[in-house]
Amino acid sequence: MNLRPATSSDLDLLRRWDEKPPVVNAKNMPKIKVDEMMINLRSATSADLALLEHWDEQPHVINADPNDDWGWEIELDRTPDWREQLIAEIDGRAIGFIQIIDPALEDSHYWGDYEPNLRAIDIWIGEETDLGKGYGTKMMQLALTRCFADSAVTAVLIDPLANNTRAHRFYERLGFQFVEPRRFGEDDCFVYRLNRADWHPSNEKNAE
Repeated sequence: MNLRPATSSDLDLLRRWDEKPPVVNAKNMPKIKVDEMMINLRSATSADLALLEHWDEQPHVINADPNDDWGWEIELDRTPDWREQLIAEIDGRAIGFIQIIDPALEDSHYWGDYEPNLRAIDIWIGEETDLGKGYGTKMMQLALTRCFADSAVTAVLIDPLANNTRAHRFYERLGFQFVEPRRFGEDDCFVYRLNRADWHPSNEKNAE
């Protein structure tokens, strides 16, 4: 599809369209594929404080993570070896957040005693208007690729709320397997695990 400026030579055509608008076939309209999205991940910094605090106040973010205090003022200035905090951007616009940790080394022992060589992911889209566009799929694809780029990593864990059935379906389409229900602090969660052997990037194109 090409675009050009309209000129006086288009006058007759435009008049005909005024009388009978052209029929547009939605099947022929160009679509943006998830695989073509230019989403990049960068390190979160203290400059992102206001943005992350704003996202924390969005209803869909609260519903997915109602009780955690992320302590952004302190944590954004910390860069421990066991953690990455990342901002996802599309064409330079921040759209979401990803945290990747080594649960065996994480200093609060949130996950308890776990074997080495695992990773755990937290992920969310910041604005409700950006939901349902495939951004989450691409973000997870990038996060999983980042995790498994370390040949020592054997599996990735996630812990969506037990009542978040939409998230369960999303992760299951990515290849995650349900492990167990578990209570983390005040939250009832489901633990899911994706083993390296079960990670196939082709699974991700069918996720939401």
